[in-house]
Amino acid sequence: MPRTKGDHEARRREVSEAVWRVLAAQGFGGLTLRAVAAELGATTGLLTHYFPAKRDLVAHALELLDQRTAARPRPAGGTGLSAVRTALLGILPLTAEAAATNRIWVSSWDAALADPALSGEYALKYGRSRDRLRDLVAAAQELGDLPPGDPARIAAGAQSFVLGLVVQALFAPEAFPPPRQTQLLDDYLAALAHRPSPRAGGTVAR
Repeated sequence: MPRTKGDHEARRREVSEAVWRVLAAQGFGGLTLRAVAAELGATTGLLTHYFPAKRDLVAHALELLDQRTAARPRPAGGTGLSAVRTALLGILPLTAEAAATNRIWVSSWDAALADPALSGEYALKYGRSRDRLRDLVAAAQELGDLPPGDPARIAAGAQSFVLGLVVQALFAPEAFPPPRQTQLLDDYLAALAHRPSPRAGGTVAR
């Protein structure tokens, strides 16, 4: 009996879930056709129907990661500096799910750096993120929440700060628990706004 389109889509979803489980457990370094086949309980021959080469598997994994990241629940944005803060908080590994997603992203950097095409895609991805931050910064400046300045430069600095904080939190989660990540971000934003941090000298909110 021939397979229907629905059968094909269901099988592809099963494969995608297996790819995701391998990524969560082993990172991009452990993402191989053999590992995905073992997770799926299938043969590598079946997987080559979906991924003829390792790069096809990596590309699908990145697409899946993008979808999971975009679908992750995020707090309401607010306006002005609050919207900038919310956008940056959404990048940080403040929950178990966000930490798992960030671990996968960071582990994917090696694969992306080794592939010029993927490197270009990553450059565009981070560029789009900076553009969104730039627009939020510009809106905060219009409201008087941030002082005048080049919003693109400020956005690039904010993105660099928060990605650096992500790496530190992943490697030293005990030293950078969620409350401290939030406090450090608030200190950074307070410095941008040229006013004292609302938590300076106080306790960390939980």
